[in-house]
Amino acid sequence: MFFPRCALLWARLPARRRAGHRAAICSALRAHIGPFSGSLGRVPAVASASSSASGGSKTPNTSLFVPLTVKPQGPSADGDVGAELTRPLDKNEVKKILDKFYKRKEIQKLGADYGLDARLFHQAFISFRNYIMQSHSLDVDIHIILNDICFAHVDDLFPFFLRHAKQIFPVLECKDDLRKISDLRIPPNWYPEARAIRRKIIFHTGPTNSGKTYHAIQKYLSAGSGVYCGPLKLLAHEIFEKSNAAGVPCDLVTGEERVTVEPDGKQAAHVACTVEMCNVTTPYEVAVIDEIQMIKDPARGWAWTRALLGLCAEEVHLCGESAAIDLVTELMYTTGEEVEVRNYKRLTPISVLDHPLESLDNLRPGDCIVCFSKNDIYSVSRQIEIRGLESAVIYGSLPPGTKLAQAKKFNDPDDPCKILVATDAIGMGLNLSIRRIIFYSLIKPSINEKGEKELEPITTSQALQIAGRAGRFSSRFKEGEVTAMNREDLSLLKEILSRPVDPVRAAGLHPTAEQIEMFAYHLPDTTLSNLIDIFVDFSQVDGQYFVCNMDDFKFSAELIQHIPLSLRFARQYSRNEPLTFAWLRRYIKWPLFPPKNIKDLMDLEAVHDVLDLYLWLSYRFIDMFPDASLIRDLQKELDGIIQEGVHNITKLIKVSETHKLLNLESLSAESRSRLSGTLKSQARKVRSTKTVGIKDAEPPSSSPDTGKKSLASRLVQQGLLTADMLKQLEEEWLTQQVEHGKERTESEAYSKGTRRKKKEPDSD
Repeated sequence: MFFPRCALLWARLPARRRAGHRAAICSALRAHIGPFSGSLGRVPAVASASSSASGGSKTPNTSLFVPLTVKPQGPSADGDVGAELTRPLDKNEVKKILDKFYKRKEIQKLGADYGLDARLFHQAFISFRNYIMQSHSLDVDIHIILNDICFAHVDDLFPFFLRHAKQIFPVLECKDDLRKISDLRIPPNWYPEARAIRRKIIFHTGPTNSGKTYHAIQKYLSAGSGVYCGPLKLLAHEIFEKSNAAGVPCDLVTGEERVTVEPDGKQAAHVACTVEMCNVTTPYEVAVIDEIQMIKDPARGWAWTRALLGLCAEEVHLCGESAAIDLVTELMYTTGEEVEVRNYKRLTPISVLDHPLESLDNLRPGDCIVCFSKNDIYSVSRQIEIRGLESAVIYGSLPPGTKLAQAKKFNDPDDPCKILVATDAIGMGLNLSIRRIIFYSLIKPSINEKGEKELEPITTSQALQIAGRAGRFSSRFKEGEVTAMNREDLSLLKEILSRPVDPVRAAGLHPTAEQIEMFAYHLPDTTLSNLIDIFVDFSQVDGQYFVCNMDDFKFSAELIQHIPLSLRFARQYSRNEPLTFAWLRRYIKWPLFPPKNIKDLMDLEAVHDVLDLYLWLSYRFIDMFPDASLIRDLQKELDGIIQEGVHNITKLIKVSETHKLLNLESLSAESRSRLSGTLKSQARKVRSTKTVGIKDAEPPSSSPDTGKKSLASRLVQQGLLTADMLKQLEEEWLTQQVEHGKERTESEAYSKGTRRKKKEPDSD
């Protein structure tokens, strides 16, 4: 290297000649590092290289750049060469030099040219100063510069400062490369196998229960090979069973399960999978992508985009809403493929009634009450049971087996259960014999882009999807009916259903594993969660695409951050011990027992999710999760326990109310309809404000019952607190109040004593 050689030459010089050659050595160092000027008038020559390096792209969000730690240098085995060549550094003088360097406006401006905004510049300087002040010995070059600063200029420190800044913020060194890697503007090029063939794209569209999926599946079954891509495990299971029942050998692939039907384990020519699990390199005759309108989903849309652009099939059959036709046509135009649209009409009539249900006393066999919260599910189930009726219950967090068992119970004409209470989970994946859909509410909680909870009326697409479950072609009821619980909601429901469905305007994208790995190659010390944030910030997309919300991915990344993972495969747990069946049994405290209250039921659902996670990991890291078959048997047993709990859900609700674990004192029917009416009128006000230009819209009047619940009761209601936890919190709060009271008393006594002293004359 250049610097050690300079130091060696310097060391060979006679002592009396070193002073005369100091300027020559510094000149040599400047030639190696870059121009060091007495003033910044000549420094822009260095900065000009940076302005082009930063590129003309959007300014990155530097708050995402997490500084790495650069440890100060300890004592060197060779001694402090810089001190031997010159003299030891005076740390007080060095600190003054560094402070002067930091305050130079020209230096800050030069840093900005290299991508160091005020925030990064400050963080980099603090790290640089600590490094210099705390190091036992510095590199020869910077040691000499700090000693010679009186002969040169403080600006000569900038190359060393910049070098240090790039060490703690490595993204500064490779911004151009990162922008190229995160360029998502031409996603069709990611799939060369699909681009190498001429695909036929057929779009089957129509309302719910129009037979569009049926016709696509018939093509799938008659083909020599095929893949079905569904949005839910339940749908993948359904096609898997239908295919094999029809004599077409079909495998099943979901995130947690792999089932091969061939006895030798060989892959069948047909496969039913969840859309995220489809293989885009295997050639097929026919591919079916169900619910293609979900390409707009802010979290999962990327999976439909990947399947649409990447599946290597001669025919690709899309099933979904007509709102997605224009976007799909545009996307296929970029691949040079044409889209054939086939329209279908609903097979059975459906009507929106002119009268609401108003009371649960008016329920009839075949009715389904749709709620948008678990608390409403529990409340309605309890009220139905009081009336001497049986109800089945279906909501999203139930295991698939429990959902199917509840659906079977409701569909069975010989079962006394004739009423279904469900969330919008019935919108996909379940064949239900429903005569009438009753919307208990039209307000659905949602999470916005900032992670905040919002309450908004359901969209037209959601309303149509749910309402279409009534009077299905294959059910006992050949005509469907739709209504609401309250009169005010019914008028809003009619308005929602009469609106045209908003067109799908953009398709979701997600960085590929290869892109993330390349990103990690340039930023090897950055956490995976932070890496994702930087990738999304640097990414560029065309107007037809958007980058999906990756919060769930980041959350998982943060959970496993302490485990030494490569980005594609994990080979060792932190203690290098596999997670065995015996370990997991101890972890979940098996055996588990039927739930005694709602909280127990929620805990069992959470354990089921843990087992799902184990199975998902077992197909990716076999050596660390070796007991998948045993865990699957355990999960089936747990599914039965949960089914027993859901079957007795009204008893669980009673117990929970008795022990104050659940508060079902919810809004009355009148106040609930008033809330919907308020939101409706408020939505109209917002629309009129946009069109007419009214600036002052009245805020919605709050319901008189809205503020009755305490925060504690709401948290208990949501299952976030139990009575024991509340008692413990109360005890801790009282203890803290006593301690704070003591501190206040001592502080007041001290301040009084101080004031008395000030009033007394000085003794001196």
